[in-house]
Amino acid sequence: MQANRHKVRIDALIDAAQDIRCFQVSRVDGQPLDAYEPGAHVDVTAPSGITRQYSLCGDPDAHRSYLFAVKKEPQSRGGSRSLHDDVRVGTELWIGAPRNLFRLAADAGEHVLIAAGIGITPLLSMAHALDKRGASYRLHYFARDLGHAAFASALSAEPFASRVTFHFGIEPNDLPAELDRCVATLDAGAHVYTCGPGPFMDRVVDAAGKRLPEASIHLERFAAEPLQPDTAEKAGEFEVRLQRSGQTVRVDRDVSIVDALARAGVEIDTSCGEGVCGTCMIPVIEGEPDHRDHCLSKAERASNTVICCCVSRANSPVLVLDL
Repeated sequence: MQANRHKVRIDALIDAAQDIRCFQVSRVDGQPLDAYEPGAHVDVTAPSGITRQYSLCGDPDAHRSYLFAVKKEPQSRGGSRSLHDDVRVGTELWIGAPRNLFRLAADAGEHVLIAAGIGITPLLSMAHALDKRGASYRLHYFARDLGHAAFASALSAEPFASRVTFHFGIEPNDLPAELDRCVATLDAGAHVYTCGPGPFMDRVVDAAGKRLPEASIHLERFAAEPLQPDTAEKAGEFEVRLQRSGQTVRVDRDVSIVDALARAGVEIDTSCGEGVCGTCMIPVIEGEPDHRDHCLSKAERASNTVICCCVSRANSPVLVLDL
């Protein structure tokens, strides 16, 4: 679990759309919350005891409270369902410190934000920041209909209304053409940011990739994609050597690096267990990681200088970690 946590109180509950509820929280001890950059997320522990990651969707300059939204998932294992069913105004919860793997590019000439469904949450925080900076941006929001579009009222009013385009009821076969229209006028200095279901983001990456380099396309995943069978089969044994202590730990087949280290008495922070949140990223000094995460960029993977220890493994017999 993440070490740096705060107890917060629910100050307000807002039904943002069908099955999407917004939670406004502040610290129980009255202290300001940690500052964060747009695109950040926090760990939230539901009354059920299950911890999940949720993007902060409010104004990043509002340090007295955080705002995050939760979609009640039909197949919830107790995270989103508990937050919807068991939380009232005044309920106290534990949250982690903000983490961010989905930052705005400082050198972008234009920012194009493309969201689907609950994926609007980190992009709304970006829109707040970009508006205050006077930056050039557009936000495209895809949803089934108005009733399923979170924050529709706020996005339909200034300062956002003139920058926002809603796309309702787009059929899957029509999505590629619609996304092509969203990015048709991009210039070489633009950056695209997308969040939503995995297949939707894949389509956005395809559309934007026709006009922009890979480094200018950014995405945030809420959940891991299933491992391909051939990848799952390559889960062989290897060793992890800890550079600072000199300790060597064997990682057996079907045991994660996190668990192997914990059994050897070495605890590292972890949260999602799916390679999505980035809590357990550790620098790699030697060896070749077998990257199985969903939070590192392709450039970071190619450099082999960091590894997500909850899901990734090794293509070399030994990995030397900065621990």
